[in-house]
Amino acid sequence: MNLSLPWMRLQGTSELETRPSAQPIAASNPVEVQDKAWRTVNSLLALAVFVGTLVYLSEKVYIWLDQPIQEVRVNSHVRHLDTETLAQSVASGISSSLLSQDVVYLRELALADPWVHSVSVQRQWPAAIEVTITEEVPVARWGDVGLLNHQGDIFWPERNADYDNLPKLNGPAHETRAIMQQFHDLNRLFSGYGLKLTGLSLEGRGAWTLELDNGLQIVAGREQVMPRLRRFMKLYDARLSDMVETIEKIDIRYTNGVAVKWRTEERQDNAG
Repeated sequence: MNLSLPWMRLQGTSELETRPSAQPIAASNPVEVQDKAWRTVNSLLALAVFVGTLVYLSEKVYIWLDQPIQEVRVNSHVRHLDTETLAQSVASGISSSLLSQDVVYLRELALADPWVHSVSVQRQWPAAIEVTITEEVPVARWGDVGLLNHQGDIFWPERNADYDNLPKLNGPAHETRAIMQQFHDLNRLFSGYGLKLTGLSLEGRGAWTLELDNGLQIVAGREQVMPRLRRFMKLYDARLSDMVETIEKIDIRYTNGVAVKWRTEERQDNAG
């Protein structure tokens, strides 16, 4: 008996029957390949010429702009600063032409003037250096030689009598802003009594001493300063205001009263 088994076909025969025929690969055209290569070379050459021309022109423009500096201009509306002296100081630091000059160094020279709060230094064409200044604005004296600006920063210009009418503050250098704030708070208190605070000192241990425009000195201590001063001002307004010319100092660091130091006759004569 012969049995026919259709699934027993040879595998190789099936693959031969179903495998697609291979397609021949067309050869590249030598002319087209050569043409593409030439286009690439031409593009690279054009780019190189463009870059070279750009560098050449940039160097020429740089040389043309980098001229010797002819002028230093100071732009600022100032009251205390000597702009001519400042311009000479900046000019002394010029050592190169316009584009080569180190403007950061020139800015440091300008900032060396104590009246300069901030400064901008820029190159200008024709060849010049332009200096724009923001001047310090003094709002108080600091000790015997310094001044304070509105931000509480200390600066040290040459002092003259023009600043003697400013209030005098004193204390640790790192406490300038706290002292200024205390000054403003206390001044509001005294203004309600027709008085003006002209001096305020903070000692190292935190004690406050005040001076008023009538020549009175008040030792307020370091604790409960505002409550003490409010109690004192009631006493001052009721009993002491008429005797202020005979009083040198008042210590208000007491719970139930104050200690008064009277002027000597010699000091009263000098005060009058």
